[in-house]
Amino acid sequence: MTSAIIFPIFVSFINLYTMNFEFSEEHKMIRQAARDYAQRELLKDVLERDAKAEIPWDHIKNLTELGFFGMMVSPEWGGGGMDTISYVLAMEELSKVDSATAVILSVHNSLVCWGVEKYGTPEQKEKFLRPMGSGEKIGAFLLSEPEAGSDATHQRTVAEDKGDYYLLNGTKNWISNANSGQIYIVIAQTHPEKGHHGINAFIVDKDTPGITLAPHEDKMGMRSSDTHSVMFSEAKVPRENRIGEDGFGFKFAMKALEGGRIGIAAQALGIAAGAMERAVQYSKERKAFGKYLSHHQAIAFKLADMGLKVENARNLILKSAWHKDNGLSYGTLSAMAKLYAADMAMEVTTEAVQILGGYGYVKEYHVERLMREAKLTQIYEGTSEIQKIIISREMLRD
Repeated sequence: MTSAIIFPIFVSFINLYTMNFEFSEEHKMIRQAARDYAQRELLKDVLERDAKAEIPWDHIKNLTELGFFGMMVSPEWGGGGMDTISYVLAMEELSKVDSATAVILSVHNSLVCWGVEKYGTPEQKEKFLRPMGSGEKIGAFLLSEPEAGSDATHQRTVAEDKGDYYLLNGTKNWISNANSGQIYIVIAQTHPEKGHHGINAFIVDKDTPGITLAPHEDKMGMRSSDTHSVMFSEAKVPRENRIGEDGFGFKFAMKALEGGRIGIAAQALGIAAGAMERAVQYSKERKAFGKYLSHHQAIAFKLADMGLKVENARNLILKSAWHKDNGLSYGTLSAMAKLYAADMAMEVTTEAVQILGGYGYVKEYHVERLMREAKLTQIYEGTSEIQKIIISREMLRD
């Protein structure tokens, strides 16, 4: 092979594997739009909604009009056609103020819309993805069960094959968007004798007879995102609503969660960055022993540690998003990003409360709420312990 042939191939290889650390103008516009909306609108009523555990219906409508619901869906199916980096930037800015609203966006975009677009049939995309891509309908992802949380292989919800349709029976719990969403992706066992190879995934309309919701969960944090248990009793689902081949459901769920972790990592990043920004501002305004807190080395060093951790998380998340956008493997990276960002968010929000002292402990100053919200990022869409299993298995692979 001559050098004239080798050189273009080499340049192409370098272009693919070189990350550009500058955001495009489109990325900057998306980030600014999310920041403006969060600071101008979400901030107004976030404390009230948190106290009352109210679903942010008006904000869902407004964010839909701004194009954030279905933002990564192809324009062919009514979406914005944006990349994962755009999604990460939006998630961070919204989560700085209100991660409860951000998680509604996250489940819809990175789990439900992505799953249907990646693995759905053209008919499924037309019927279900198009209204989700435009934000007309919101999606929910039903995987967790009372006895199948981290161990998702042991599904007790059953999808009995009746030929032209399936009958769903069982209970799903900790379901985000269970009430605000209209389109469910339900993971259920069809062939128990096959273990996780007998699991299927179905697209289910929430209005299907036989579906009921338990009361809204009274949560510690992210209180204005709606979380319910969902019960199925002889719920009839057309065969054409099954995603993929028979037995594909578990693999489908795991693939969806790989991308979902990037969104939750970005959420954790936003929570931490929001708390840090409030701590920095407070340290510049509050005096102790004759000088501003920021001039005390003990506080300045806390802020330095917070800044380092936030930036490390941001870089790891953006790398994961970049890999996803470029068609490279990102499952382990997204696990690393979620693990680090979630643990970092707990550390940074706790320090923010400490810096604000007594003010940090009251709701008016927001950081106690951000600390409560940070905790959930260590739990949902795969606990921190599960992320360590994923990471270590890849490291030990022969």
